[in-house]
This record gives sequence, structure tokens and C-alpha cells, in this order.
Amino acid sequence: KNAEEMKAAAGTFDFLLCTVSAEYDINAYLSLLGVDGQYVIVGAPPTPLALGAFALIHKRISVAGSLIGGIKETQEMLDFCGKKNIVCDIETITADQIDVAYERTVAGDVKYRFVIDTASF
Repeated sequence: KNAEEMKAAAGTFDFLLCTVSAEYDINAYLSLLGVDGQYVIVGAPPTPLALGAFALIHKRISVAGSLIGGIKETQEMLDFCGKKNIVCDIETITADQIDVAYERTVAGDVKYRFVIDTASF
């Protein structure tokens, strides 16, 4: 959401994995990819994405989609991320904060994915 940060990061990524299941401007994220960049969609937005063809053609960007894999594929992905030190930003919540997390999600007041601490059940 920060225009200056997006501009500074333009063309610096080789690969983006999109897990967003809400409406968003895909073209803003495509601009972050360099030549021959890859954008993989695993989230399912409620409406079709408006994709600008020129961004794809100009930088030979590939866009693909994938269903979420099973346990074996998930473990392979986690092992790969561990070896490459690929991490994500999350906000840990307890079970009694689920309703508040939902309300924040609906209100668009979420910066990171929520992860429920199962020890709080």
C-alpha cells in the first residue's frame, strides 16, 4: 500500500507467490517482477483479475495458477523454505481472539496473515 516502497521494489523480484483471496490490483504486483519473472496464484479472488497484457509481454512475465498440494507437497515446500531461509510475516493470535481477527479481516485492518496458537485451545 506504500507507493514509494512499491516503486523502489519495481523489477526486483524473480518470483511472487500470491495467496490473496480478496480483490486486488494484480498489475501493481506484476510491476515488481523483473524480466522472465513468474507470478503464481494460489488464492482465489471473488472476481476475475484485470490483467494488463503489456506488462506480461514487455518483460516476458509468466502467470500461473496452482491448487494447494497435499501433505507431501506441503512438506516439500516447508523443507525448501527452511533450507533457503524463506519466511513470512504473521500475527499470532489466541483462540479467544478469533472473532476480533475476523472483524479486522472484514474491515481490511490486517497487515499479516493470522496464525492461531493451538496451545490456546
